[in-house]
Amino acid sequence: MELLRIENLHAGYGPINVLDGIALTVNAGEIVAMIGANGAGKTTTLMALSGIVRPRNGSSVRFNGEQIEGLAPHEIVKRGLAQSPEGRKIFPRLSVLENLNMGAFTRKDRAGIADDVAKSFAMFPILAERKHQAAGLLSGGQQQMLAIARALMARPKLLMLDEPSLGLAPQIVVQIFEVIRDLNRAGMSVLIVEQNARMALKFSHRGYVLETGRVTMTDDAAVLLNDPRVRAAYLGES
Repeated sequence: MELLRIENLHAGYGPINVLDGIALTVNAGEIVAMIGANGAGKTTTLMALSGIVRPRNGSSVRFNGEQIEGLAPHEIVKRGLAQSPEGRKIFPRLSVLENLNMGAFTRKDRAGIADDVAKSFAMFPILAERKHQAAGLLSGGQQQMLAIARALMARPKLLMLDEPSLGLAPQIVVQIFEVIRDLNRAGMSVLIVEQNARMALKFSHRGYVLETGRVTMTDDAAVLLNDPRVRAAYLGES
């Protein structure tokens, strides 16, 4: 079942148009990767989907059968689309537990929120150990775990991850991607933006290549991983 459909997505900042007619779909139960160089428009795409950057006239974003372009960010979260942003953007002075509760700000079911906090701690035991510690004192990898767990507190139907491996040690990157795969196996749909194209495509079902605000390639992730153009441009192979 199709969960997300983007057609003719245009968005940007002030007079600058970053996205030039993006088209993309995510089906229920998929992990879909977006790869591309810096400045290709990957983060802007996620920001537009979250309502932080407003899609421009002519853009169409359908999520779970409903048009959502132009909705306020909190309304989009309520409908089941949550993002873990680039650079984590945790609240450094709040505790780990307070950060998790912030992820559930659109919810009022206290018992369900408490249950989801417990699930977050089971998923990332180090967060349970440090639940009363200021989040700014966590390591980069631990902050990334917190950012993902915070997004999951909204109980999304689609989890969007922006550069989850950025600045992390290789062993932590593997751990993060294994968590993403486990979430997907449990039924979570995932849209992931990632500079580490090899890792993103290895763990995804399908992929899109963005260049200067346009989709230039799309295929099964395994096909893209072995495409000579992708290997030369994004995997450092000649």
